[in-house]
Amino acid sequence: MKTATQIIHSMNKVLFIVLLLVLKMNPASGQNNWKLTTEKEGIKIYTSTVTDSKIKAIKVECDLNATPSQLVAIVMDINTAPEWVSHVKSAKLVKQVSPAELYYYSEINLPWPAANRDFVAHLTVSQDPDTKVVTIDGPAVPGFVPVKKGIVRIDNSIGKWIITPIGQDQLHVEYSIHVDPGGSLPVWLVNMFGTEAPLQIFRSLKTQLQKSAYKNATLAFVAN
Repeated sequence: MKTATQIIHSMNKVLFIVLLLVLKMNPASGQNNWKLTTEKEGIKIYTSTVTDSKIKAIKVECDLNATPSQLVAIVMDINTAPEWVSHVKSAKLVKQVSPAELYYYSEINLPWPAANRDFVAHLTVSQDPDTKVVTIDGPAVPGFVPVKKGIVRIDNSIGKWIITPIGQDQLHVEYSIHVDPGGSLPVWLVNMFGTEAPLQIFRSLKTQLQKSAYKNATLAFVAN
């Protein structure tokens, strides 16, 4: 049987995963008080207070050996999310509007006694034609999938991926997010994100980039 400390550590990890998958992030320009909390393996993790919210925003920055198309291909490949994001019970495409726009549903396993969370996200990809910077937005949207008994629907979340080319097959990635996971989870638990969750997820992302399905990925709507 897990100890209370182990349960809290597990919940911290999974809650970060919930935030990552929802992909609704607070633009970094909207935060003026980012505080660096962890720097390890080239990955920097920041937190920030948000006006009128008890929940802190999180930002992760790192450099990756990849092209914009490779990273976008992974993020938009909804069905493979369980391969690089732990505790994903399901991730399913709901509607493909275009290669650069889609809706998807995901359910995330949370350890007892917390209820599972789910959400529907609307992902859109855009690229600045001059700088080649790619932005991926994905706000939570109502509808599409009925609310399920025993699962807490995430309704309030906002965020952004900013993917900046910095050299030949090299990127600077900035991921920032602010989300209310809903339900009765205490604020101190939501805000107590350890270093291991983001580190593990971005480690897995680096591994995913090396898979044959993405290693030579090219997308018509993304210029490398």
